[in-house]
Amino acid sequence: MQNLELKIAYTELENESELNTEEKKLLSKARESSDLAYAPYSNFFVGAAILLENGITVCGNNQENAAFPSGLCAERVAIFSAGSTYPNVKIKTIAITCKSESFKVNQPLSPCGACRQAMSEYEIRHKSNIRIILQGETGKIRIMNSIADLLPFMFVAEELKK
Repeated sequence: MQNLELKIAYTELENESELNTEEKKLLSKARESSDLAYAPYSNFFVGAAILLENGITVCGNNQENAAFPSGLCAERVAIFSAGSTYPNVKIKTIAITCKSESFKVNQPLSPCGACRQAMSEYEIRHKSNIRIILQGETGKIRIMNSIADLLPFMFVAEELKK
């Protein structure tokens, strides 16, 4: 038996002032997108904004449904929209933010496992890391330089071919 340890690297910023102009704009678009979320059951509003390599931004927000789990998370709404509209364009960065009607979200929250796996598909497909920027309503910002930092043992299609 061998006990192994896995470490990931990420950057933590105190606030948006430490981001570059492009990243500030993307995080702002994610925040605007969260305002459009359909979340009457959870009252938890998530917005995602994806910056494509061609400079286009694609946004998404969570869409809930009375027939759980028929809704969809903001990250998958955005990434599937980008993939269907711009299938051959690499995803450069995704910014994700959230807020609640019940409490103040003052820390970055991570995407769910299904969203992590969906994002990993695009990172693998385009052979290009996707930068992830996470923030709640306010407070610290967490940045990862690859989906692999969020999902180190991701399921990959190559494993199906062995």
